[in-house]
Amino acid sequence: MAWDDFRLVKAVADRGGLTRAAEDLGINHSTAFRRLAAIEAQTGTRLFERHRGGYVATPAGIAMIEAAGRMEAQVARFQRESAGRSLEPAGELRITAPAGLVANTLMPLLGRFAERYPLICLDLVVSEEALNLSRRDADVAIRASDEPPATLVGRRLATIQWAVYGRSDRIWPPLSECVWVCPSEAVAGGRFTRFLAGRATSGRLGMRINTVLGLREAIEAGIGVGPLPCWDADASPTLIRLSETVPELTAGLWLLTHPDLRHAGRVRAFMDFMAEAFVGLRLAIEGLSRPR
Repeated sequence: MAWDDFRLVKAVADRGGLTRAAEDLGINHSTAFRRLAAIEAQTGTRLFERHRGGYVATPAGIAMIEAAGRMEAQVARFQRESAGRSLEPAGELRITAPAGLVANTLMPLLGRFAERYPLICLDLVVSEEALNLSRRDADVAIRASDEPPATLVGRRLATIQWAVYGRSDRIWPPLSECVWVCPSEAVAGGRFTRFLAGRATSGRLGMRINTVLGLREAIEAGIGVGPLPCWDADASPTLIRLSETVPELTAGLWLLTHPDLRHAGRVRAFMDFMAEAFVGLRLAIEGLSRPR
């Protein structure tokens, strides 16, 4: 059986059906349907039970999925080790970072890096999700985390400090009486929702957002006050800091890669460059770049 057969079966299991599995593999639904039927015919057994809620693996399907997982891990390991042998700072480098960090902070640094290393092609994946570096979903991650995975290596760039902000052209009542803008329960494991619960006692929630992206714009639009990372909000002339930094929203900012890739020329060049560049940004990230 071909490796692509195992990939298809695992994709169907991971995605719960043919449509999303086909999208992941870059094929159309009818092709995926025919290929799965051919695999079941070849193995002489059904690999999935078709239910209204999706595809559920049979015992034979589970065995094939587990085999596919082992094969996928070996392929990913080979790719990492092969990529890690390249000592020249050249080739494709996939970087993942959260959207809030990309536009105003990371993009100018990437511009300087690209100028210094013209043989490296940058592939930027903007995502709030923690991509799997073991599968080489990315080579390097810039990630806000209190506990980065033990399977990765890297360095702590800074400590992200947050505070409460509002429009600078208004006189604000006590925060407990203000209208608030806040990320939803789905963001950061509900950390912002818990933060707000003890503060908006007599105020109300004016807007809930399912991502940090757009939070500053909502507060600048005057919808309400809300928590923002100091490095972003302190740079806005339309905002004023209304609180001390908030310890329960503090998080580390990490630069991470897989151990198999840390000696690759392009990865090492990027890690060293960013570690040096973020030294000059640390005061802003930690909320110390201007007086209160």
